[in-house]
Amino acid sequence: MLPLESLLQGSSQRQELLPIVAAAETALRTWEPTWTPLLAAALREEAEQRFAALSDLSLASAGGYAGAERRRLLLQRSELAQPVEELDAGLGGLEISGNFLFDPAEPSDLREGLRAAGAAAGELGDLWIRGDRGGQAIVSAELAQRLNGQLGRVRSVEVRFEVRPIAELQLPPERIERSLTTVEASLRLDAVGSAGFGLSRSRLVERIRRGEVRVDWQPVTSPSRELAPGQRVQLEGRGELLIETAEPTLRGRWRVVIKRR
Repeated sequence: MLPLESLLQGSSQRQELLPIVAAAETALRTWEPTWTPLLAAALREEAEQRFAALSDLSLASAGGYAGAERRRLLLQRSELAQPVEELDAGLGGLEISGNFLFDPAEPSDLREGLRAAGAAAGELGDLWIRGDRGGQAIVSAELAQRLNGQLGRVRSVEVRFEVRPIAELQLPPERIERSLTTVEASLRLDAVGSAGFGLSRSRLVERIRRGEVRVDWQPVTSPSRELAPGQRVQLEGRGELLIETAEPTLRGRWRVVIKRR
């Protein structure tokens, strides 16, 4: 048995971590590779950090493509660990087709539409928009087959779900890590985030108020939230910003160095 209390001590996601602990125990007991469901990035990162000290356990992850945020953890005995590329992660692609010309959608809308169609959280990976034609998603292979050919609804739009091999999806472009410097009147989330993500401030404010922007993986709904060096800002479909430094200028503004990844 794993040292449960020491593994989970101080965690704010204790209940969410318990099934991952159970999967790790299964992998150690059976000597067989064990996959978790698709996990939100915050939970996956915490599991990786907490399990890192277990020398007999090897962790890897798969989300369908290199830059995926939501991923399945692969848990194996260290001495028998196989490369993640050699194991079937049980993932598939899904096309979500509809006419969004008059009612544009965000990835969060696609997620809600899939949940309304019966998808569980652990079956959903990353989702992205494809203009006004709908979107695509990485999902569990089982969910892809279950929804194939079915109709659903995203916002006010009727959509059709169709299986697509992941290799045939138009995957989001791979993000290249880069640093940028911006001078802002304040360290407000909407000001710094707008510069970092390359979105208009009004558009970012809308997404903040919808709960789509996170600071250190925690949803934030206030555009006036003050940021500080070391904090990370996440926006689905846009990646992550790391606030590296923030220094006052002689004119009472802030020079902020951001790493976008």
